Amino acid sequence: MRKQHATIAIIGAGSAGLSAWHSARKHTDDVVLIEAGTYGTTCARVGCMPSKLLIAAANAAHHARNTAMFGIHVNDVRVDGQAVMTRVKHERDRFVDNVLKSMKTIPESQHLKGHARFVDPHRLAIDDHTQLKADAIIIATGSRPTWPGLLEAAGDRLIVNDDVFNWETLPASIAIVGPGVIGMELGQALSRLGVRTRTFGVGGGIGPFQSETLRELADNTFNRELYLDSDANLEKVERLDNAVALTFEERESGQTITETFDYVLAATGRQPNLDHLSMEQAGLSLTKNGIPKFNRFTLQCLNATGTPSHIFIAGDANQSVPLLHEAITEGKIAGRNAANLEDVQVGQRNVPLSIVFTEPQMAIVGDGRATLDARYGGCDCIAEGGVSFADQGRALVMGENMGHLELYAEHGSGQFLGAELFGPQVEHMAHLLAWSLEQKLTVSQMLAMPFYHPVLEEGLRSGLRDLQANLRQGPAITERCMECGPGD
Repeated sequence: MRKQHATIAIIGAGSAGLSAWHSARKHTDDVVLIEAGTYGTTCARVGCMPSKLLIAAANAAHHARNTAMFGIHVNDVRVDGQAVMTRVKHERDRFVDNVLKSMKTIPESQHLKGHARFVDPHRLAIDDHTQLKADAIIIATGSRPTWPGLLEAAGDRLIVNDDVFNWETLPASIAIVGPGVIGMELGQALSRLGVRTRTFGVGGGIGPFQSETLRELADNTFNRELYLDSDANLEKVERLDNAVALTFEERESGQTITETFDYVLAATGRQPNLDHLSMEQAGLSLTKNGIPKFNRFTLQCLNATGTPSHIFIAGDANQSVPLLHEAITEGKIAGRNAANLEDVQVGQRNVPLSIVFTEPQMAIVGDGRATLDARYGGCDCIAEGGVSFADQGRALVMGENMGHLELYAEHGSGQFLGAELFGPQVEHMAHLLAWSLEQKLTVSQMLAMPFYHPVLEEGLRSGLRDLQANLRQGPAITERCMECGPGD
């Protein structure tokens, strides 16, 4: 086995790993990038980009079928599944090629191919060909889909989102288990493309929502065009000749039925790719799930003794905020700090922002109400305001007048705290609110901003006005909220 030394070793060449490499290279040329799988990020290959390509095709079909309200009649809307998937894969490959071009800028001597595992806190074995000793190590191994044991009975008819983007054409039917971000995006898209779908969940959760009001509204809204049971009783899964049978209690009738599908798509969460790294040899303090304990502002892991380690963890591997922009930020911070172990610095972390590209879209800015309640210790410090999009002017014009916004602020200070959004094109309003939260604006300051007419953002203004009206402000309230505010 060949022996090698590097100042920094980065395990994983995904979004976080590549970001870490570029960041570390600003401080040292002695950086080695290790990758076991195919180059090309999760986002480009099987995540953000191909899913949005599929959604774009689905929305085009849906809108073509629903033009009658405008006096426009389209007689024949035909979905060519093979053409849809050809475009999805062609454009997907262009995004992947951009990542591969970035990889070509990395000198051949600075990347190694193979599975890495810890031999001791400073040494990594890469397959059986190289033992690499590094002064600092960054874990950026990403994550992979996981599913409950019940679904194993589907055999080769059990798929994950990665598999969807290798299809040559669209199937006739699919059952989706998990109405989270992936399940809702793909479920609605496939349904709009003419695939018979049923989506099953547990516990009533839909997308990222914490608000019971928005969960109920989302449940009712999505069920107008597809079958969604967010708290299903899925009793049995059975592999048949060329299909899979699911036995479940039907939502409306309450009867137990068995229905066959071409595939079962597991969208039930992801687990970090840490189980093959021999983490027990790294000398780190681990959670009960085997994830290293780390500082989210430095990405520095803690040794078993509780002291800062020379090992860092970034991206989906740390299971903190599994989003592309967060992975890139974390990689940047980890790369800088791994190259400056004697001067580890905190990096700027942006406010939470999550968007689901269904129609209507779902989004959370900052923290949801349940998280805020927990943070404030249950005291009556949070004001809530909201607005329905049922009668919003621009939404009515577009024929997309569905949804509701919930907005949160702190009594006394009037500072904006966050929002849960369900409505047309809320991806844009979510950004405006995230910027406002980042700047620590009050509701009054946000209302002082210009709002054009007629735009969807006028609905946001109505919600902010409602929030402002519900705020209690004054010295006594301010003092109380400071006493029992965040962190207590």
